[in-house]
Amino acid sequence: MQLSIRHETLYHYTASQAYTIQQLHLTPRAEPQQHVLQWQLDAPGSLHAHTDAYGNLTHMLTLDKPHDALAIVAEGVVETTTPPQGRVSGKDTLSPLVYTVATRLTAPDDGIRALAAAFLPRPRAGTRELMALAAHIHGAVAYRRGATEVSTPAAAALAQGAGVCQDHAHIFLACCHAAGIPARYVSGYIDPGNSDHAASHAWVDAWAHDDDYTGWVSIDVTHAGLMTDRYCRIAIGRDYDAAAPVRGMRAGGGDESLKVEVQIVPQ
Repeated sequence: MQLSIRHETLYHYTASQAYTIQQLHLTPRAEPQQHVLQWQLDAPGSLHAHTDAYGNLTHMLTLDKPHDALAIVAEGVVETTTPPQGRVSGKDTLSPLVYTVATRLTAPDDGIRALAAAFLPRPRAGTRELMALAAHIHGAVAYRRGATEVSTPAAAALAQGAGVCQDHAHIFLACCHAAGIPARYVSGYIDPGNSDHAASHAWVDAWAHDDDYTGWVSIDVTHAGLMTDRYCRIAIGRDYDAAAPVRGMRAGGGDESLKVEVQIVPQ
């Protein structure tokens, strides 16, 4: 499948800003299951590209002229294929064990530990067990926009029983980490089809031990399914903080408003 993608991030400020710096994960990863046919990243100021520790193509945006708005547009076409049984491969720059370390957003509490113990054998789990955990989280944590913030940890989202794709991913990661199973956060895009879920999406890769395979299996917890050719992978990391599309800071007063629009058109 070919996915035509356009992602626009627009900031407006009530006062002029003297300086803005943003870290951008807005370029699709080079992986066997996806190939970038065309891609362009447009933003004011200076863009400096580098590859981060997780193997993500990252851009550092700096804008040091007075500004009261900032527009960042990433767009292009990506050819995708469905990985068999969700099994994804690529040139990993880090050991899977790096992804067993809990973060602020995936730190376990008693509720997370109990959920992990109910679904995940230690220290290995197959695709069947991992998918059973995803299905449980899908049913236990309702998809509700506005129920959480980007700073909401997994334990809080699980306790309140509502969140978005980011929270589903963090809860799943927290359970895996509690059981000593490598699992990592994936940010990217999904062709939403008839779903009302946002086209900008988050899911997980988990390290599976099956009879015929040992390696990463990519799981969409929000939809309780495996990754298909409807997905485009942008960045991986330990959690949202490591793989967020746009993160940064500014120097200047006033308030800011943020508008994000993502369009995905399958071809």
